Amino acid sequence: MSDIERIGVIGGGLMGSGIIEVAARAGLDVIGIEINADAAKAAAERVEGSLRRAESRGKIDASEVASVLGRMRFETDLEALADRDLVVEAASEDERTKLDIFAKVGSILTSEDAILVSNTSSIPIVKLGAVSGRADRVMGVHFFNPAPVMQLVELIPSLTTSPKTLDRMRTWVEQSLAKQPIDATDRAGFVVNSLLVPYLLSAIRMYEAGYASAEDIDRGMVLGCGHPMGPLALSDLIGLDTIQAIGHSMYSEFKEPLYSPPPLLGRMVDAGLLGKKSGHGFYPYEGK
Repeated sequence: MSDIERIGVIGGGLMGSGIIEVAARAGLDVIGIEINADAAKAAAERVEGSLRRAESRGKIDASEVASVLGRMRFETDLEALADRDLVVEAASEDERTKLDIFAKVGSILTSEDAILVSNTSSIPIVKLGAVSGRADRVMGVHFFNPAPVMQLVELIPSLTTSPKTLDRMRTWVEQSLAKQPIDATDRAGFVVNSLLVPYLLSAIRMYEAGYASAEDIDRGMVLGCGHPMGPLALSDLIGLDTIQAIGHSMYSEFKEPLYSPPPLLGRMVDAGLLGKKSGHGFYPYEGK
């Protein structure tokens, strides 16, 4: 079994809260870090809401919900992570923010064996390791949304990640979390987003150019190709700001036109039309 028992997760948004839930349901002691008390409260409510929905569907019983909630707590100070065996950074997809976090947390962790990983979709892992002061114990561990449901985890070592760190993360993902890892190289987009994001951007360009309505573009891929969700609805689910950030990162590295976010995407992000999380993207969402 994995030797990792105490986990920290930085960021309590959709991805961060999902990772917190996954780790706590695996029996691990989890601290979630948010930027302020209101955000920490919202993250706690997000996790509990997910657990209650699982309970209502018969996936988990009330006593287990209580046990899971008892294994997590939320803080606003990075110093609370000092004793962690593993810290997962799941902050916004902004390189400067992540570099700042890795520089700070790398100096806070007290154990020489503690590992610091990022859930980034596209930012170079080697850069994060370089500022951390523990480059051999830094790598990417990329979950997929929703983390409690999706079985895939990408493992991304950088040029400086030690084989021991990669082995420990593989054991943790497989044995503690019961998820399926795949290996990826440290290049923007890794495996899944290198394939997925150009497809999503292409659908946005098609809509922007007036080829078809959002509904018909999505219906075409669902009914014509057997996809469970159309590309524009999927973009809304992921978050249009996240899609834009990944596209910018991939275009910056490779300079391939298919990675460049189309103008419409930028306009929507500037307008706050971020998809499901904001209540409106290519589609409106009730209750937001």
